[in-house]
Amino acid sequence: MKSFDDVVEFHGHACPGLALGYRVSCAAIRRMGEKASDEEIVAVVENNSCAVDAVQAMTGCTFGKGNLIFRDYGKQVYTFFRRDSGYGIRIAVIWEAPGESKSVQKTWERYKQGDHTRKVLEVIQEQKQRKMELILNAKDRALYRIAEVEIKPPEEARIYPSLKCSICREKVMVPRARIKNGKIVCIPCLNVNGH
Repeated sequence: MKSFDDVVEFHGHACPGLALGYRVSCAAIRRMGEKASDEEIVAVVENNSCAVDAVQAMTGCTFGKGNLIFRDYGKQVYTFFRRDSGYGIRIAVIWEAPGESKSVQKTWERYKQGDHTRKVLEVIQEQKQRKMELILNAKDRALYRIAEVEIKPPEEARIYPSLKCSICREKVMVPRARIKNGKIVCIPCLNVNGH
């Protein structure tokens, strides 16, 4: 199994979201028995946070292989299942960051408003480091709930032929091509000028 340092190298920086994704992925691998070598394990992620990079690095589930599915629900929920059996687990993050002083809360506000002075960045980095350490060292039951689920697996990734958009002249895969004024177009060109 990869280390947290391996995941940081993949993602580019260490942060609390990445730590959560790492811990979720470790739990998934322990339950699923292995990392996906191809498409045998599927991950359904309900957010597009840093945690998803940990899921990709740890589990072998990727968009390109078609075994990483994104559902834009804005939830820290991750479902993993095996294609061969339909057996799966749903991991819902329940961890809550400890409270912060009013001073730290004000610093976060300054940071969100674009204040990236050295003093502000030091406080923010300290807070991120503290949260990351808490996540990495927390007991499983303090981080997430796991429920077993049975899921009908989606089709395996398919390769589609491409057509050329009559407007931008770029290639578009057949299932995403549309017709506009009797001509083949891509979705962005279909939506040009509100048509």
